[in-house]
Amino acid sequence: MSHMYSRQYEETLEDDQAEQRNRERAAIDHSIMLLEQARDTCGGAVDVSKAVFFTSKLWAVLVEDLADPENALPQDLKAQIISIGIWILKELERLRSGETNSFDDLIIVSRSIRDGLP
Repeated sequence: MSHMYSRQYEETLEDDQAEQRNRERAAIDHSIMLLEQARDTCGGAVDVSKAVFFTSKLWAVLVEDLADPENALPQDLKAQIISIGIWILKELERLRSGETNSFDDLIIVSRSIRDGLP
C-alpha cells in the first residue's frame, strides 16, 4: 500500500512541476508579447512601461525562486539562469531610463529561455 501512495505522490509532484513549467512558459510568452508590442510601436511610453513592469516583476520572481535552496535545479544551471535574469533586469532598467531603446536582445534571450524549459 505505501508503495502505491509513494507512486501517487511522485506522479502528483511531476504533474505540479509540469504545471509550473507551463505557467512559467505562459508568463515568458506574455513578457515576449509585451516586449514585441513595445518594440513595434517604436517605444511608445505606455507600451514600454507595460513591458518593463511585467518583465521586471516576472524576472524578480524567477530569480527569487531560483535562489531558494529548495529549488531542485542543478546549482550550475540555477547560477546561469540567475545571471541571465540579472542581465535582463539591468537591460529593462536601461529601457526604462531611456538609456537604450532596443528590445531585440531581450526578446531573443527570453525566447531562448522559454524554448529551453523542459
